[in-house]
Amino acid sequence: MSKQLLVGLSCVAFLSWPTGSTMAQVLTLKQAVQTSLTNYGTIRAKSNYVKASQANVKETKYEYLPDLNFAAQQSYGTVDASYGPLASYKVAGVASAGPITPTQNWKAAFGSLYLTNVNWDFFQFGRARQRTKVAQTVLNRDTADLSQEKFQVSIRVSAAYLNLLAAQKLVVSEQNNLNRAITFQTVVTARAKSGLNPGVDSSLANAEVSNAKIALTNAIEGEQEEANQLAQLMQVGAPDSNNYSIDSQFVARIPTALAAAPAIQLDNHPLLQYYRERIRVSDEQAKYYNKQNLPVFSLFGTLQDRGSGFSNSYSNSNLGDYTTNYFKGVSFGTANYLVGVGVFWNLTSTLRTHQLAVSQQWTSQGLKEEYELVNSQLKAQLVLAETRIKNALDNYHEAPIQVKAASDAYLQKTTLYRNGLATIVDVTTAAYVLNQAETQRDIALTNVWQALLYKAASSGDFGLFYNEF
Repeated sequence: MSKQLLVGLSCVAFLSWPTGSTMAQVLTLKQAVQTSLTNYGTIRAKSNYVKASQANVKETKYEYLPDLNFAAQQSYGTVDASYGPLASYKVAGVASAGPITPTQNWKAAFGSLYLTNVNWDFFQFGRARQRTKVAQTVLNRDTADLSQEKFQVSIRVSAAYLNLLAAQKLVVSEQNNLNRAITFQTVVTARAKSGLNPGVDSSLANAEVSNAKIALTNAIEGEQEEANQLAQLMQVGAPDSNNYSIDSQFVARIPTALAAAPAIQLDNHPLLQYYRERIRVSDEQAKYYNKQNLPVFSLFGTLQDRGSGFSNSYSNSNLGDYTTNYFKGVSFGTANYLVGVGVFWNLTSTLRTHQLAVSQQWTSQGLKEEYELVNSQLKAQLVLAETRIKNALDNYHEAPIQVKAASDAYLQKTTLYRNGLATIVDVTTAAYVLNQAETQRDIALTNVWQALLYKAASSGDFGLFYNEF
C-alpha cells in the first residue's frame, strides 16, 4: 500500500507537454487535484462503499426491534382424518382436523386462519449492540479508506503535474540544442564548401543535427505519455497539447515549507489511520463471535382466529352438518391467544463460534503486523525525504554554475573552430556538455518541489505541499 502511496515519487520521469505559442487553457495544480478528487474512479467507488456502510449501521440498529408478523389464510378442502403417525420431510403437510370415518369422505368446505405473531429477543447479553459496533467500525474503516485514497490520488496527480512541468522545460532545452546544432551546421557547411575545413566536418555537423532532432522527438513522445497519464488521473480524456497548458509560475521560486515540520503526527497519516481501522473491525468482529456463545431471552405472543364451514357437531353421526358458503367459512370463528417468555441457548454453537473468534483474533494479529510494517516504511521515507530536499537544494545551487561554465566552453570552442584552432569534435563535445547542463538546470528547481511532495507523502500532511499554491 505504501508503494502505491508514493508512486511516481521514487524516480523522477521528467516528461510532459511541449510548449506552444497558442495555449487557450491554463491548468493549475489545485485544479488538477480537485478534478481528480471529483472524477477518479476509485474515489467515486469508495464513496459509494461509505454510503453502503452508513445504511448498514442503520439496519443493525433496527434489528433490535421485535418481529411483528401478520398472516391471513383462506382455503377450501376436506377434513377427513385417519389414525397414524406422520413426519413430513421437505414437503409441507396438510393440517386437516375432523372425525375419523370408515370410508373416504370427500365433503369439503371453506376455512380460514388469521394470525398475529410477535417475537422479541429482549435480552441478548449485548449481542445486538455489538453487531452495531461492528457495523460502525466497518463504516469508520471505509471512511478512512476513502480518505487515504483521496490522499494517494492527490499525491499521484501532483507528481504527474510536476513531471509535466519539468518536461516543458526539457522540450525547450532540446529545441535550443537543435537550434544550436542547425546554426553550427550552417557555419560548418559554408567553411567546408570554401575549403577552410575538411568535408567530413559537414557530415559530422549533419549527424549532430539529426541527433538533436531525435532527442527532441523523444522528449515530445515522453511528454505525450505524461500528458496522457495526467489525463487518466483527472478522468477527463486525452488533452489537446496544442491548446492545453499547465501553470509554471510557481516553479520560479523555492517553496517556503522545505524546513517546516508537518502539521500532523505520523500516527495520523491517512494510510496508518486506515490500517488501524482495519484492526478495529477485526477486534470488534471477534467480540461479536464471542457473544454468540451466550443465551437469548425472548418474549413472544400470538393471537389467532379460525373460521370453518364445518359445524362443531360435524361427526360420524352428523356428516351433513357443514356448509359450502364461502362467507360463513372464512368469517371469524374461534379465537386464541398466547403470551410467554423463553430462553434459547444452542449449547453446541459454542464449539463453532469459539473457533470463529480465535480465527478472527489471528486475523487481527496479522493486520497489526501489516500496520507495523507500513509504519516503519513511512518513518524511513520521512528520513529520506529530508535527505532528498538537501540534495535537491544542493543541485539547484550548482546548476547555474554548471550552465555558465558549459556555455563559456561552448562559445570558446565555436570561436576557436571558426579560426581553425579547434576540431569539430571539440565543438560537439562542448555542445553535448552544454545541453546536459541546461537540462539539469531546467529540472533542478522542479526536483526541489518533487522533494517537498515526497516529504508531504511520507508525513501524511498534503497541506505541506498543497498550501504553497
